[in-house]
Amino acid sequence: MPVFKRQATTEKKRKFFTDKQDAIPMPDLVEVQKTSYDWFMKDGIKELFDEVSPLTDFTGRDLELYFEDYYIDEPKFDEVVCREKNITFEAPLRVNAKLVNKKNDKVDTQEIYLGDLPLMTSRGTFVVNGIERTIVSQLIRSSGAFFTAETLRDRRFYGAKIIPNRGAWIEVETDQNNVLWIKVDRKRKVAATALLRAFGYSTDEIKKQFADVNNHPNIDYIENTLKKDISVSEDESMIEVYKRIRPGDLAMADNARSLVNSMFFNFDRYDLGRVGVYKFNTKFELGLGRKDFEDKENRVLSPEKVMLVIKEVVRLNVTQDKPDDIDHLGNRRIRAIGELVQNRFRVGLSRMERIVKDRMSTYEIDNLTPNKLINARPVIGSVREFFMSSQLSQFMDQVNPLAELEHKRRISALGPGGLSRDRAGFEVRDVHTTHYGRICPIATPEGPNIGLVGHLSSFSKVNSFGFLETPYRKVIHDITNKAGLTEGEFLREEISGIGKAGDKIDKTMAGKLEKKKDLKEVPVRPRVTN
Repeated sequence: MPVFKRQATTEKKRKFFTDKQDAIPMPDLVEVQKTSYDWFMKDGIKELFDEVSPLTDFTGRDLELYFEDYYIDEPKFDEVVCREKNITFEAPLRVNAKLVNKKNDKVDTQEIYLGDLPLMTSRGTFVVNGIERTIVSQLIRSSGAFFTAETLRDRRFYGAKIIPNRGAWIEVETDQNNVLWIKVDRKRKVAATALLRAFGYSTDEIKKQFADVNNHPNIDYIENTLKKDISVSEDESMIEVYKRIRPGDLAMADNARSLVNSMFFNFDRYDLGRVGVYKFNTKFELGLGRKDFEDKENRVLSPEKVMLVIKEVVRLNVTQDKPDDIDHLGNRRIRAIGELVQNRFRVGLSRMERIVKDRMSTYEIDNLTPNKLINARPVIGSVREFFMSSQLSQFMDQVNPLAELEHKRRISALGPGGLSRDRAGFEVRDVHTTHYGRICPIATPEGPNIGLVGHLSSFSKVNSFGFLETPYRKVIHDITNKAGLTEGEFLREEISGIGKAGDKIDKTMAGKLEKKKDLKEVPVRPRVTN
């Protein structure tokens, strides 16, 4: 029988019949899926275990349960077998748990099996019950502080929203009588000075803090607000805030203080997130570094942060400057697969935490082991529920290879914590100037989802905070520069030109130049006329 030898072929190089080539090579188009899930497996799970450790009993005196190192075993079956047998491509997750008994100083360490965690294939997909699924990334409003405006009688009245990653929203608004009000979690409003007083500021301190921005010739925003504020002491302010958050409950100063402290200053209930701290840092120039974004003290709300936001609202009311554009991609970010699964994992861990605390109080302390305390079903159950039934977990489009790739790069503003197609207005669906190079303005479905479901552009990249970036070529004068690209730099895309070289300065342009405060001189060419 003749043996046919395969001819050795040399790889052919692609030829370009043009002077200009791509500035940078095409990136890995499934990178957004892979890097996000890799982050979850390496850092995301560790973050969650650090958040809940140590778990204590209800008294906090007898038992402490710590989650230490974790590891993921090899999968039982490979993805091909999983497809054939209609099972999930997953691997066991194990964690070392340490139980410290403070009564007898006994320390017990055990390896706990937490369940099977779905694994991502090399193509950026998941095999769940033998069916290939892909997780669509979500485009959501970024956490942080945002400033809004409402126009009434030819004048803007400004407000602000402090949006956390987890916890209660705080909204600041200015009414037509130039009084500042605050709403906590969309409840009834309270005077802004009442919340500041509840946070420890005296009336004199409040006036002193606002002295540099509250300088309107005819309107005193702080004085107007203090007149509407019925509280005068810290305790009275606490009670006023408590009445708005819990209407109908008996309001005592101690109850109110513990509620406010747990709502805003307790990391378990309030978290601005890395992104929220980053946005505060860029908005108010706090001088924080990357390591500070991870610090729990920075991630909870502080009286200083609330003061900064209210001061900015007063400054905007005085200067009538432009408010933030909520549809700007600097204020919207991508929540990819890693973060979505981490949120579900957190829900499962909180359910498990309640079970552990109940068992700590009901079982005999002397015979307890980590294995007896931990019930891992809620953890993996909530993750499995996400992959099986979430709006963002979809059967992968396998019509052709391009449809498959397109599906993995799809982004949706719908889903849990996002918009609903019934309430989404025209502005949020429309193409924004910041979409340039980041989101394709054409590839969006027709019908009720138009503008809410989109696709990433070819060179679009998601940075570590979830914001979309695109490469820009640096241009010096009118010649394309070879000095490289500006990748990962924050570009002010809202800048618009007043005039270009050679334009005649007329009355309209002179008015625009006059409004530019930072413009010292304008280069002009003298022209002698009759």
